[in-house]
Amino acid sequence: MSISNAILRGVSGAYLLQSGYGKMNLPSEAAAGIQGLAATGVPPVSNLDAKTFGKVVSYSELGIGAALLTPVVSNRIAGLGLGVFSAGLLAIYFRNPVMTQEDGIRPSQDGIAISKDLFMAAIAGALVFAPKNK
Repeated sequence: MSISNAILRGVSGAYLLQSGYGKMNLPSEAAAGIQGLAATGVPPVSNLDAKTFGKVVSYSELGIGAALLTPVVSNRIAGLGLGVFSAGLLAIYFRNPVMTQEDGIRPSQDGIAISKDLFMAAIAGALVFAPKNK
């Protein structure tokens, strides 16, 4: 693994592990709030009860974070997991009109926190399409 890939995987993996760990015992009310926002981008999540949704998000972040930090997991597999996860977050951003300015692209004040997930999508792309090490 190259140093550049280790940096990409290490930073994003540690971030997701910390985020997932912080959501492990999410109160139902907090999970319901996150779920309401998530349903704007990924409508089927509204079919879950709030507690289950909170666990799915937590375990997803923990699993993807662990995959990114585990060197035996290939860059492509780790990148695909990160890409799917960040695509869901970006769907929330682009499908929620209060997140963007009138042009539908630039973040509004409400959208700045989620717009940073574009960086995770870029990291995913770099991992998936990086040339194989020789």
